Amino acid sequence: MVAIINFVFFIAGALLSLLWWAIIISAVLSWLVAFDIINLRNRAVYQISTVLDRVTAPVLRPFQRIIPSLGGVDLSPIVVLLIITGVRAILLPALQHGLISLVGGGGYY
Repeated sequence: MVAIINFVFFIAGALLSLLWWAIIISAVLSWLVAFDIINLRNRAVYQISTVLDRVTAPVLRPFQRIIPSLGGVDLSPIVVLLIITGVRAILLPALQHGLISLVGGGGYY
């Protein structure tokens, strides 16, 4: 049972890491497009941008409604990145250790 809990939390941490990187890459890509360094008319860039938007928009959109942009700068990715980092560093390990102690895993992690 402990191995299953460890595996589930490993997958959750990996998915949060992938989301973290997707938000970073999406933000950098949007800056490159805004400063006309790369162009969305390039098919590969457009497809990458579309995939990143579809992955990150459902997470960012609720925060974009709450947090106003300051001078055209969207601060919601920073807030979401902080939340993801906190969940990965604090909540997931605490929950994992709590569940393991509930099932009687003892000192095996």
